[in-house]
Amino acid sequence: MESEAAIIALGALAQATRLDSFRLLVRHEPAGLAAGEIARLLQVPQNTMSAHLATLSRAGLVRSERHSRSIVYRADLDGLRALTLFLVKDCCAGKPELCAPLIAELTPCC
Repeated sequence: MESEAAIIALGALAQATRLDSFRLLVRHEPAGLAAGEIARLLQVPQNTMSAHLATLSRAGLVRSERHSRSIVYRADLDGLRALTLFLVKDCCAGKPELCAPLIAELTPCC
C-alpha cells in the first residue's frame, strides 16, 4: 500500500458514521448487510448512508454486490489488512521481532 492510499483509507474512517458502518460490516462478515439495513441499524437516512458507503468503497475498505433489488456491502478485509500492515511495517525502532507476531497474523499465508 502506498501512502496516498493509506491517507484515503484513514480519512474515510475519520468520520463517525463511516467508522460505525465499517465496524458493523466487520461484525457481519462474511454475509454482509444490505445498504438499507446498515442505514436502519445506524439510524442514518438511506441517501446519507449511500454517500458514506461510496466513500468507504473508494477507500478500498468495503465491497458491494447487487442481490436482486438490494446492494449488499461487505468489509474488505484484504483492504483492512493492507492498511494495518502499512501502519506497522516499520515499527519498533529497528526491533522487528516486537511486531513480528502481529505482522505474521496479518500476512496472508498463500
